[in-house]
Amino acid sequence: MSKNDFEPEQAITEARREFGEHGGVVPSIERSSTFTVMEPGDMPEIFAGKRGPDRGGCYLYSRHFNPTVSVLDRYLAAMEGTEFAVSTASGMAAITCSIMQLCGQGDHIVASNMVYGGTYALFNDLLPKYGISTSFVSPGDTSAFEAAITPNTKVLYVETVGNPSLTVADIEALSKLAKAKGIKLVVDNTFTPMIISPAKLGADVVIYSMTKYINGASDIVAGCICCDQEFGHSLYDLNTGPVMLFGPTIDPQVSFDIMQRLPHLAIRMREHSHRAQVIAERLDSLGIPVIYPGLPNHPQHDRFIRLANEGYGFGGMIAIDCETEERANKLLGILQNEERFGLIAVSLGYSDTLMSCSGSSTSSEISEDEQKDIGLSPGLLRISVGYTGSLKSRLEQIERAVKKLW
Repeated sequence: MSKNDFEPEQAITEARREFGEHGGVVPSIERSSTFTVMEPGDMPEIFAGKRGPDRGGCYLYSRHFNPTVSVLDRYLAAMEGTEFAVSTASGMAAITCSIMQLCGQGDHIVASNMVYGGTYALFNDLLPKYGISTSFVSPGDTSAFEAAITPNTKVLYVETVGNPSLTVADIEALSKLAKAKGIKLVVDNTFTPMIISPAKLGADVVIYSMTKYINGASDIVAGCICCDQEFGHSLYDLNTGPVMLFGPTIDPQVSFDIMQRLPHLAIRMREHSHRAQVIAERLDSLGIPVIYPGLPNHPQHDRFIRLANEGYGFGGMIAIDCETEERANKLLGILQNEERFGLIAVSLGYSDTLMSCSGSSTSSEISEDEQKDIGLSPGLLRISVGYTGSLKSRLEQIERAVKKLW
């Protein structure tokens, strides 16, 4: 199936329906940590990984597989168009487990230099302690990835839309490069669920922080890994599987809550995108230095159109370059405390608008010198556009706010 044939919204709808224990229209929540094996002779094969709930066996222990979590995994795989999915307790757990399964001592990663600060710290500061090195390159330049590949490179790593620069990576081109070199392409698609489907564009592993848009209520922390079945089972291997051994287990209640929000993810993404598009266009018309992939002046505007699933827009994230942290903080204060446009808070994908100055918050793990080298403005204001309030009032609020600085 090509990207043009894939409809993530329809895929979730058509995923096998799971009914509650007593026939309820929603799945039951299974809180048990351990499960009964009816025949003692079956347990060695289950522990050996030869039999499991999807391979003629049964559930054993909830750090391994859990019935409620398994339903969520199946829905997520349907959404992404992959064979398998693994839910985790956070997005960082999903990233760490994927990378630790793909890389070992002496291996090398080529990664985007415009990623979430926690991801950057993992690659730049923590993984070298385990003998894994990383070269950082511009996410918009596929040739830079190719030039950085060494004989020890095992992974190319990008965010579909870079945090916070909103640079769009060419997933199709990077996939071709990875396959030609015999390495894996790992893509964090947190900013654009349903809008872009990296697995259908050739990504080997797709990662989400489900804390953000997929859940949408800013009330839980969770992550997931969408992949093929072989890689998914390797993550649960009793002896070498990072998900099994690191234990980033997602709670069944959390899984259930996310499951109930997946059916309206498409509706939410369309509204986030619509409002971000209108606000970005208004700011652009006022001469404000706004960054948004939906604007024709965005450097990767045409690339985004080529990669995207039709009908979901360009996402809910915009950025305004205030040039200095002082100006960014002044605008934040006006937007929250005077205009009530949004909330000064990290994270994204909430129903209310969330805003932060990236260089001193979600990208603060990157040193000031490194931020300067990669072109991250100290005054870059990241805005996750929500859908509360009327769009007319939000446009009036942000217009009044920016006119106080420009």
